[in-house]
Amino acid sequence: MLTQELRARLDEEIKSHPVVIYMKGNALFPRCGFSAAALQLLQPHGEVHAVDVLAEPELRDAIKEYSSWPTIPQVYIRGQFVGGSDIVRELAERGELAKLIKGEAS
Repeated sequence: MLTQELRARLDEEIKSHPVVIYMKGNALFPRCGFSAAALQLLQPHGEVHAVDVLAEPELRDAIKEYSSWPTIPQVYIRGQFVGGSDIVRELAERGELAKLIKGEAS
């Protein structure tokens, strides 16, 4: 359930870091292939703030409600929800991921 406290925390995390991924596992030990794939695509472009939703079950449900997106991982770039690993992969294949992270208009 997305409480006011969790919404405030998510707002702050997403605003405070250029790239945020809510994932299963962490940057050193991803515990899901989709999370690992998205992280691998994001990391060459700079720091990625990774949040392990498996460590906080209430966060796992709250982030899905926050974004209205049913799956994990969830990627936010420059404060905007981007999507999951498939969307990140598509952006990378089209050469748009780096531009998005750098803040260049596409």
